[in-house]
Amino acid sequence: MSFVEIERSDGVMVVRMNRPDRLNALGKDLRAQLAAVWVEFRDSRNLEVAVLTGTGRAFCAGEDMKESVQQEKTGEAVAARRREDDIYRAGSLEKPVIVAVNGFAMGGGFHLVERADLRVAVRGAVFESSEAKRWLLGGYDHGYSGGLPHAVATELAFAFRFTAERLHELGWINRVVESDQLMPTAREMAAHLLTLPPACRVNTLIMMRAMRARVPDNLERLAARLRNHGAKSDLMESRKAFVEKRRPSFKGWDDPRDRYSTPHLEE
Repeated sequence: MSFVEIERSDGVMVVRMNRPDRLNALGKDLRAQLAAVWVEFRDSRNLEVAVLTGTGRAFCAGEDMKESVQQEKTGEAVAARRREDDIYRAGSLEKPVIVAVNGFAMGGGFHLVERADLRVAVRGAVFESSEAKRWLLGGYDHGYSGGLPHAVATELAFAFRFTAERLHELGWINRVVESDQLMPTAREMAAHLLTLPPACRVNTLIMMRAMRARVPDNLERLAARLRNHGAKSDLMESRKAFVEKRRPSFKGWDDPRDRYSTPHLEE
């Protein structure tokens, strides 16, 4: 079954996630199909700009929790492998991507928006960086790489929800439009990119991506330690509670004394 629809015309590839009954949740098949589409886009001599969007009332709800619980499989090694298998998520796709956010963009869906070079969203679209709900460390890096004020980055890291309007005010989204103008606006932006000299488009893309903020190595080392500080059983408990529509029962730490030995930044 195909969960991705593709349109190819005039140098533009429109990639549409099409799993509306699951809010375009990133199950194994959808992830694999998206990864294959990005390879086609990269290798094409006729397609230079992509527009990524979704069908239904969500852009992408992120991880398919039901599938994760059924497989009893979670962990950062899995998440890392998923990124490496997808050249878009890995950041190695050297062609511009515009996201047209038609609705909810949560968790992994938020990441898909974040990775894009240009962002358009419908009014009222809701965004959430969900790591704080599913892992042992919240999404500390999103606000940093997005150039957001520290207080806002903290709010994002703790999985508070944001509207498209607020993210537009903060400069994180380029355009906020009515629903019937979403794809026309994204296509207009793509058409503009295609009017530029080809080398300029490629070189400017590489330069702008190189200027994106990156979390310093010493903070990444602290993050690696914090990701392992706590009961790993809570990772699956959060997913099971979501699927079963109940309040989670978290353990916190395997050894209660660990609560008082939290890793800190090395001096």
